Amino acid sequence: MDKIEELTRQIMADPQNVSYTERGIKPLFLAPAHAKILVIGQAPGRVAEKSRIPWNDRSGELLRTWMGVSRAEFYDSGLIGIIPMDFYFPGSGKSGDLPPRPGFAEKWHPLLKQTMPEVELTLLVGSYACRSYLKLKKSATLKETIQNYHNYLPEYLPLVHPSPRNRRWLKNNPWFETLILPELQGRVADLLER
Repeated sequence: MDKIEELTRQIMADPQNVSYTERGIKPLFLAPAHAKILVIGQAPGRVAEKSRIPWNDRSGELLRTWMGVSRAEFYDSGLIGIIPMDFYFPGSGKSGDLPPRPGFAEKWHPLLKQTMPEVELTLLVGSYACRSYLKLKKSATLKETIQNYHNYLPEYLPLVHPSPRNRRWLKNNPWFETLILPELQGRVADLLER
């Protein structure tokens, strides 16, 4: 049994995930051994969990556009890993999907990241990933964090979540498109061409 299969088995056997495992739902992530880029998002949405394809929705389409990659490059190149903050759809709340479960990423991410030793850039997509990985103060806003992206390079690049719910944020922050996207696309293209 390879390392990914063993980790998947361990995740499914964890009591925290028993309700998913009993329903036949496997944890959703991609961890190719030669990944150069790692995408850390929130948690799979309902569509992604049902299709068994992470970022398989409008948010994923926009994220791929931001990165300047095709669907095939994103999923099939073996150069992009995808590890959400929770590997299961957390359910729906009043204003969208519920947040990832606390402590989940801290438990499983280090083990999965060990299987991808060639990662050079981690995209932190949304506030949950940014807060967890960048150890932000409670007062730090996502806008400030993204505007100060250069403080986290070359290891991390913080991004707003590409959810349709963030259209207003994107409209109110046009600098994201002119400042952040060229940086993102340039770094992604460079890593995928090596």
